Amino acid sequence: MPRTAFFISDGTGITAESLGRSLLAQFEDVEIRMLTKPYIDTLDKAHSLVAVIEATAVRDGERPIIIDTIVDEEVRAVIREALGFKVDIFSTFLKPLEEELGTHSSYSVGRTHSIGRDDVYMDRIHSVHFALDNDDGARTHQYDKADIILIGVSRCGKTPTSLYLALQFGIRAANYPLTEDDQDEDGTLKLPRVLASHRHKLFGLTIDPRRLAAIRHERRPNSRYSSMDQCMQEVQQAEAMYRQMHIPFIDTTRFSVEEISTRMIAETGLHRRFSPH
Repeated sequence: MPRTAFFISDGTGITAESLGRSLLAQFEDVEIRMLTKPYIDTLDKAHSLVAVIEATAVRDGERPIIIDTIVDEEVRAVIREALGFKVDIFSTFLKPLEEELGTHSSYSVGRTHSIGRDDVYMDRIHSVHFALDNDDGARTHQYDKADIILIGVSRCGKTPTSLYLALQFGIRAANYPLTEDDQDEDGTLKLPRVLASHRHKLFGLTIDPRRLAAIRHERRPNSRYSSMDQCMQEVQQAEAMYRQMHIPFIDTTRFSVEEISTRMIAETGLHRRFSPH
């Protein structure tokens, strides 16, 4: 029977959900329905949620899994009465840390995901604007200000990766598409002239041609652009250029944007302007 997991918080619920999903992902053979319940910050809301949890237990025939990051002790006490298997993140980890550090936690709701310092917030905004302004080779004259320049064939994941790097780490990421316009007369892909002076900032993305064809088919069905032959040719030429020019690259086929970005940072040593929330 499928199980239900509740991620509960008196804030956004991002921490409870992130930790909960990471834990439950280790149990591939169990079907788990995941529900995030943010802003459970009053006793009335807590009691209402307990009623939902109890009804879920009856429906499933199994007690739900409850993972919470509730700060308020009274609200937490209400949730604790619910019929479920409870993983209380704060009480599990904060108490031992208080003992180790010799001080009490501030127990502040939403502290992890608050805007916090103005300079960090503005770094995030500027980095996102930079990624948008320099998407798809739009403004190559700003490449001297880029921390990294992602290159690759169309629809291999450059834009979402650039935006994730900006939003989560404050990294100024530009991206440039490799197209037929960058080929020699013999059809060989060459490094675009506009990128030549920025080779030390380049990072390539590649993708399985079958996956690329499927993605492009959603955009332009039954076109040369989405044909298997075209996708295979473009990917092969891009990878050959990466190797010839000693440009580091990663295959995005089976990785999430989070994994792509983290691997990229680890390989290049990019400086994070702030840590992700």
